[in-house]
Amino acid sequence: MSQTISPGKNFVAGGFGGVCLVFAGHPLDTIKVRIQTQPKPVPGQIPQYAGTFDCFKKTLAKEGMKGLYKGMAAPIIGVTPMFAVCFFGFGLGKKLQQKTPDEILKYHQLFAAGMLSGVFTTAIMAPGERIKCLLQIQAASGEVKYAGPMDCVKQLYRESGIKGIYKGTALTLMRDVPASGMYFMTYEWLKRILTPAGKSPNELSVPSILFAGGMAGIFNWAVAIPPDVLKSRFQTAPEGKYPNGFRDVLRELLREEGVGSLYKGFTAVMLRAFPANAACFLGFELAMKFLNWAAPNL
Repeated sequence: MSQTISPGKNFVAGGFGGVCLVFAGHPLDTIKVRIQTQPKPVPGQIPQYAGTFDCFKKTLAKEGMKGLYKGMAAPIIGVTPMFAVCFFGFGLGKKLQQKTPDEILKYHQLFAAGMLSGVFTTAIMAPGERIKCLLQIQAASGEVKYAGPMDCVKQLYRESGIKGIYKGTALTLMRDVPASGMYFMTYEWLKRILTPAGKSPNELSVPSILFAGGMAGIFNWAVAIPPDVLKSRFQTAPEGKYPNGFRDVLRELLREEGVGSLYKGFTAVMLRAFPANAACFLGFELAMKFLNWAAPNL
């Protein structure tokens, strides 16, 4: 029997999934941002980090385990509502396209529902990402400008108003709308493939959920990395460095470092994407089971 889609339950379960995702994925997110934003070495000088594992080793040696969880308060505060809104948007996108409550949607409809969730999340995501990136790179550079997330918001607001907090929104949209479509479509596709004959996708085993969730994360990031690199650069750049927005960032990156630079941090992203999203979807499915048991008619 297929469960009627409830955007409200999706909201609550998505929030729980988001918390699971941050705990599993934040250390590699810190490494990803540090690699993406490290200064270009002058000729003859070796780069600050040789790669993902080098950055991991240096961060652990210099700052301990705590260094890997730097700036985690902002994503926990931002990610919980963001994933709640993300899964709500997906639930709503599916519900709007269903002609009957038990209609099974086609893959392009699931992609469209996922894209809607990307639009929903950008409103929360853009400022959260900007603050997170600024806090992560100040920890790496050793120059302390912001005391914490709230101080960062206050200073940005003082310097350039609400626009300063939302810097990089267009890039966040460019990253999250197609990537979210890919994310949810891949998850639903794998769930259907992994479901044994005669069973419902709601009865999937834990390893199958972990695999489908992890792969959804990988497909999501395969689409999202180039705009993510541009966004990290743009959001952490000094005011006025890129007057034409992301076009300037793209031109500079391609001119100085070539096409490969758009896939900077690829290893860190992919290493993080699987466990973080596996944890997220498992958290979501378990919370959903609990909610369906506790409030079957909602």
